[in-house]
Amino acid sequence: MCQIFARQDPAGYRPITRRLRLNGQSTSIRLERLFWEILDGIARSEGLSTPAFVSKLHSEVLIAAGEAHNFTSLLRCTCLIALSRERPAYAAE
Repeated sequence: MCQIFARQDPAGYRPITRRLRLNGQSTSIRLERLFWEILDGIARSEGLSTPAFVSKLHSEVLIAAGEAHNFTSLLRCTCLIALSRERPAYAAE
């Protein structure tokens, strides 16, 4: 089974930096390509562009928690939550 993971295409985990605005401030976010692809899909399903979705998520985190600690990790976990909803066998209990 590990061969599925060990032989994955390195292009999938190549980091990509995207520039966008969060709460009016220009910033850069660096994530692996596969995470960006998942975020693109989540954004589409919400009827938003990826920058608009990420900005909306950031705003909601600020309202809920007062600040966004390690926002790139939050984005990765957002992707995992979205995938776990599609494939419940991978959901944490």
